[in-house]
Amino acid sequence: MQAYEFINNLIPPLKLTDKLKMALAWMEEIRTDVLPVVDQGKFLGLLRDEMIFDQNNPDENVGSLEPESANCWVFSDKHIYDVLKASAEHQSNVVAVLDRELSYLGVVTMEDAISAFADSLSIQSQGSVLILSMNMTDYSLAEICRIIESENTKVLSSFISNDPLDDSKIKLTLKLDKPELRHIKATLERFGFKILDHYQEETGVSSEEDRIGNLLRFLDI
Repeated sequence: MQAYEFINNLIPPLKLTDKLKMALAWMEEIRTDVLPVVDQGKFLGLLRDEMIFDQNNPDENVGSLEPESANCWVFSDKHIYDVLKASAEHQSNVVAVLDRELSYLGVVTMEDAISAFADSLSIQSQGSVLILSMNMTDYSLAEICRIIESENTKVLSSFISNDPLDDSKIKLTLKLDKPELRHIKATLERFGFKILDHYQEETGVSSEEDRIGNLLRFLDI
């Protein structure tokens, strides 16, 4: 899942010669509060509606304002996860995508990135989520999958993060295809694995809000 696959073609870039009132009109039309600013194919940063309101002169050109978040971009061959990271770092709902020559290709919205990432992790699928804590030296996804599959359950996706309670350990988050966890938890604990948390989903995700909520919970954000 590379970033260029999720470029949103509905969000136009602004030129330095565009009028600020036109930028506001575009924002209203596509229901966004931010647009990218591009000059001769190079990404300069993001222009937010509040910057235009503060300027209080809609007849001025876009070039009269200094765009912000000039580093809010990723290379086109980066994973969609890098888009999420850039979005969080710059607190922006859009992230620019550039090729290896630093030419502007478009933007990816946070909504599109979350949706794509959730799809890749099978977040919206019916099943359950299990969170384990372990030393990195003890991590073997193949062994953990073997144990779980012995209970007639499959691992749909996995995610590793640092354990905030212990710097020497990692957290392994697993999405499983079965909602019932009682036997799986007992088996993993018998093999010495520590279970931090779990939750079960009886039905599929029915809305974008639920999808995003489940993703953030999966990533423990």
